[in-house]
Amino acid sequence: MTKKDNILVIGAGLCGSLLALRLGQRGYNVQVIEMRPDLRKVDISAGRSINLAFSDRGIKAMRMVGIQDKVEPLCIPMNGRMIHDNEGNTFLSNYSGRSHEYINSISRGELTALLMDEAEALENVTIQFNKKCRKIDFENNIAYFQDYISKEKNQVKADVIFGTDGAGSALRKSYFLERKFLFSFSQNYLTHGYKELSILPTADGQFKTDKNALHIWPRGNFMLIALPNLDGSFTVTLFLSYNEGAYNFNNLTNPKIVTEFFQKEFPDALELMPNLIDDFFENPTAPLGTVKCSPWHYKGNTILLGDAAHAIVPFYGQGMNASFEDVVEFDKFLDKHNGDLPAGKAGWEATFKAYEKSRKKDTDAIADLAIDNFYEMRDHVANPIFKEKRKLEMALEENFPDDYSSKYSLVTFNEDIGYHEAMTRGRAQDKAILNMIADKEIDINGDLKEILRRVKLETNEILEEDNLAKTMHH
Repeated sequence: MTKKDNILVIGAGLCGSLLALRLGQRGYNVQVIEMRPDLRKVDISAGRSINLAFSDRGIKAMRMVGIQDKVEPLCIPMNGRMIHDNEGNTFLSNYSGRSHEYINSISRGELTALLMDEAEALENVTIQFNKKCRKIDFENNIAYFQDYISKEKNQVKADVIFGTDGAGSALRKSYFLERKFLFSFSQNYLTHGYKELSILPTADGQFKTDKNALHIWPRGNFMLIALPNLDGSFTVTLFLSYNEGAYNFNNLTNPKIVTEFFQKEFPDALELMPNLIDDFFENPTAPLGTVKCSPWHYKGNTILLGDAAHAIVPFYGQGMNASFEDVVEFDKFLDKHNGDLPAGKAGWEATFKAYEKSRKKDTDAIADLAIDNFYEMRDHVANPIFKEKRKLEMALEENFPDDYSSKYSLVTFNEDIGYHEAMTRGRAQDKAILNMIADKEIDINGDLKEILRRVKLETNEILEEDNLAKTMHH
């Protein structure tokens, strides 16, 4: 594990570019190889989310590499969810009772370009494009590539290979196909897919609706969401079943039925989207899946990071943040082990092992939370008990900023707590509050201090019961 180690990073997306920058800052020789063209020179949005939710865990990663001041101008703060009901009424549901806590909308392309520029500015980092990884011989650490344009084949040997090549990872596929070790892998799809649409800016470049919110049109079995872009537009995403319900992706086959669907379900959105039909039939419909696998590494030779190791559905706005956090956490293990580890393979292997052991429970947790949030966003946000619970949680956060954080806040704004702990504590709190509201045990307009005391008590009891159940189970 010396600074002279040559490192190959497969995939120059958000995670790969950040990883290359960080390893480059640490003095390693880093070569990054990406299958797509250079997004700084050609426009490739390819129907993948153009903008993403960027929050405290991601910002922590930007601080680590020292570029948070360059990222800030790319962000549009979103203070809460703007809920649009069927009648066209809206209400804002804040993300936090603390005014300094909000999430940001950020452009995937702009952020990736910034990370690539920063990485390439280091003399020990290079990035190549248009080369698809065909397979990896991870006994000998050789990756085989083919150039998309010239069709030429080449191979790259490295001391260590990182696979940050996304949900369709070539390195992960090699783990699976080479059968050198027991590799567990699962890929689960929701019955829903998604399609990107857009709300264009007004003629003079203004936003057509509130820019500092994440807009949601929750409709029980499906929903529409919209996030703002710096140019005054919104990226709109329709989440809909492939084949269930009166309207689904399989039967929305002509302009007439698409227009009818929007007129009936999202009339206020339709008014802002004269371009709907073009977008709908030009942009692909893509599936929503969760990938889990283990182990993430093979000896001290190769390791998966980011979506390649744990792709999740987008409903907690944590996909990119979780991948960035991978790099932050991995960096800690490099620090921890750097001094007292043997050089070469054994050092890398010890680091990989320790990192994975610590990290996997957190990435499993955010994958599960993201699926929960899918149901919450499309069904519950408009549900009266849920609204009551949110109102109470906002009041508790506002009045006791140091003593209370909702599950959403624990996940989104508490970057020093792992996802697993945020999930466990957050779920127990949710259960406690919902039980107490349902059983009419608390008057949400009553004394907040007393309510907080009871919520904490009830939450701790639930946590203790869960712990007890676990111990008995083991």
